[in-house]
Amino acid sequence: MIQKIKKWFAPLKGEHEPDKKLIVALAAILLFGLIMLSSASSVVSYLKNNNSYYYFNHQLIAIILGALACYLISRVDYHRWQKFALFFLFSSIGLLVLVFVPGLRSNYGTARSWINIFGQSIQPSELVKLAFLFYLSAWLEVKKNQLNDYSQGILPFIVILSLIGFLMYLQPDLGTLLILISTSIAVFFVGGGNFKHIMLVGLMGLAAIFLIYQVSSRPVENANGKTDYKASRFQCLKDPNNEKTKLDACYQINQSLIAVGSGGIFGRGLGQSRQKFNYLPEVYGDAIFPIISEEIGFICNIAFLFLFGFIFYRGYLISKKAPDGFGRNLAIGVVFWMIIQAFFNIGGMINIIPMTGVPLPFISYGGTAIISIMMAMGLLINISKQTKENLRVRNRQ
Repeated sequence: MIQKIKKWFAPLKGEHEPDKKLIVALAAILLFGLIMLSSASSVVSYLKNNNSYYYFNHQLIAIILGALACYLISRVDYHRWQKFALFFLFSSIGLLVLVFVPGLRSNYGTARSWINIFGQSIQPSELVKLAFLFYLSAWLEVKKNQLNDYSQGILPFIVILSLIGFLMYLQPDLGTLLILISTSIAVFFVGGGNFKHIMLVGLMGLAAIFLIYQVSSRPVENANGKTDYKASRFQCLKDPNNEKTKLDACYQINQSLIAVGSGGIFGRGLGQSRQKFNYLPEVYGDAIFPIISEEIGFICNIAFLFLFGFIFYRGYLISKKAPDGFGRNLAIGVVFWMIIQAFFNIGGMINIIPMTGVPLPFISYGGTAIISIMMAMGLLINISKQTKENLRVRNRQ
C-alpha cells in the first residue's frame, strides 16, 4: 500500500519545475481574497455570529484545505486520472442526484444545490465541474479521430452534457449550468471538435436562452405578492429602476451598482464600505465584488482583474505546451472555468448580464467552491511540470 502511494506521488522522469509565475499569481489572489472577505463580511459576521471574523476564519480553513489538496494533486501525474474517466462521469451524476435525497439535501432559498453531511454544507455542483472536466477531456482524447463523425462526436457530447445539465436545472443551479456548458464547449473545440457542430450547439443554446427569456421575462408574483426571482433577473437587466421592482426584486442589483459607483477612481478605503452595513445582501458571497469596488476603487480593481487575466494567460500557455491532448483539454478547461465564472459573477453585479448567483472564484465565501477551484489549480500546476518546453525558458526567448 505504501509503495503504491509513493508511486502515485513520485516525480516523473523529465519533469521540470512548475510554472512559478502561476503559483505566485494564485497565492496573490488568495491573499487578496482573504483580506477583502475579512473586510466585506465583518458587519454581517458580527450581527449573525457575534464574531467579526466568523466567515474569515471558516474561509481560511477552507483555503488551507484547498492548498493541501492543490499541493497533493500537483504531485500526481495527471495521466493517472485518465483511466478513471467513467468513474468521474458516474460520480458527477451521483453527486447531482444526492441533492434530491431526503435527509441529505439542504435548501438555500429556492435552490436545492446543497447537501448536509455531519452538519457541513457541501455544494456537489462545484465538485462536478472538475469531475466532468476529467471525463470530457479523457473522452475527447479517445475520440479525437472520430469527432467529425456526427454520431461519434457531437451527438454523444450533447447527450452526456444534457444529462448533467438536466440534473443541474432541476436544482435549479442555472449559473453553474451555464459555466459547465460554456466550459465544455470550449474544451470540445480545443479537443478537435468539428466547428460546424459547435456552431450547431451554440445555436441550440441561444434558442434555449431565448425560450427561457420569453418565459422568465413575464411578470410572476409569488404568494407574498413579490416578483419571482427568475423573472426579476431579466427584468432588472432591462430596467433596474422600475418603480415596481427597484425596492423588491431589483434591490440587490441597485445596491450593487451604488457600491460600485461609490468607489470612484481610488475607492473609499479598505474597510470603509457603507454598503456592507446591511444595505447590500450577500456581501461575503456572490456580491463581494461591489464591496471590493467600493473600497479599493477603479484603479486597484483593474490590478485585481489583471490577476484573473494573468492566470488565464499562464494556463493558456500551459495548454499549448501540454505533452498530449488530455493535458491540453484539462488545462484549457480549468482556465476557461475560472474566467467564465468570474465574468458571470462580475457581469451580473454590474448588470451587463442577468445575475447568475455564482461565487467569484478564489474570493467569495464557500468551502466547496474554494477547494474545488484549488484542486483544479493543482492539476494545472502538474501539467505545467510536464510541458514540452520549460515555460520560463520560452519567456526569455
